[in-house]
Amino acid sequence: MTALTVTAARKSFGAVPALADVGLSVPAGELAAVLGPSGCGKTTLLRCIAGLERLDAGEIRVAGSLVAGARTHVPAHRRRVALVPQEGALFPHLSVAGNVEYGLDRAGRRSGRADEVLALVGLDGYQRRMPHELSGGQQQRVALARALAPRPRLILLDEPFSALDAGLRSSLRQDVRTALRADGATAVLVTHDQAEALSLADHVVVMRDGRVVQDGPPTGVYAAPADPWVARFVGDAMLLPGVVRDGRAHTAAGAAPLHGGAGAGGHRVTVLVRPEQVRLTPVEAPGAGEPTARVLRHNFHGHDSLTVVRLDDGTELQCRRLNDGATVGLGSAVRVSIHGSVLAWHADEAG
Repeated sequence: MTALTVTAARKSFGAVPALADVGLSVPAGELAAVLGPSGCGKTTLLRCIAGLERLDAGEIRVAGSLVAGARTHVPAHRRRVALVPQEGALFPHLSVAGNVEYGLDRAGRRSGRADEVLALVGLDGYQRRMPHELSGGQQQRVALARALAPRPRLILLDEPFSALDAGLRSSLRQDVRTALRADGATAVLVTHDQAEALSLADHVVVMRDGRVVQDGPPTGVYAAPADPWVARFVGDAMLLPGVVRDGRAHTAAGAAPLHGGAGAGGHRVTVLVRPEQVRLTPVEAPGAGEPTARVLRHNFHGHDSLTVVRLDDGTELQCRRLNDGATVGLGSAVRVSIHGSVLAWHADEAG
């Protein structure tokens, strides 16, 4: 069953188009992440799904029911769609239990549903606390429990972790994903955080300038981006000029097997290389014709490091590797190679 279907959605504010023929589909029980930079239309899309904005054209169906169309606009409170905003927006005069029970009818309050969803979000025993007694992360958990409580057909998450510090954000988003799965909920997460989208979602919808430019599983969007812009947006990317010969892309950083249908041999291409594909080997006397570079700097990130090197032709490359104790000294000469296959676009298509 499809929980959400958006078809050819259009929305403009004056002369400024916010949504241009946007389409997406979310199966029941899955989490979709709408990913894009500020101003791409992702929040407008969320507000149209919620019923807070009217579409200019197109359709939105929730659980098969038409809620927005040419002559249809079901009010937000009748869509059975729950919205979790960036900051929980809890009622300050109500306890945790009171906030969660707010959207429940009398039978729902008696059923113990509030206790059930609070346990799902890790707040069992917090029922009598007031919002001001909670941390920011705990307040967001209450907001999620409040959204889950009436069993909506769809939950919309509007960058719910953006106000939290990095450590708390990482742990909370995994707990939220676990709670959504445990309750069988369908959700749409709007975010500009690539790591958040890739780690949480069942599929990722990438938006740019009011349009969907790619929609697919996180692994597919990262490994096979639709164009160089998507490649850069969903992760660290190096785009190198190259030439195709014998099924391999030849670049200043070396050659690698090609995938992605860049065409026959001899074509100029733009090659995508991720930092984790770059291998560095210390050399005393590099062999003739082998790509060599000098180490410029190391960026330590705890679990891994990013080493920046400069090739003999001036091209800078990044190499990501786990911190296993092995280091390459600053200024050292290294041999560069590319591990695995690479994606490439015709040079005139890549821009």
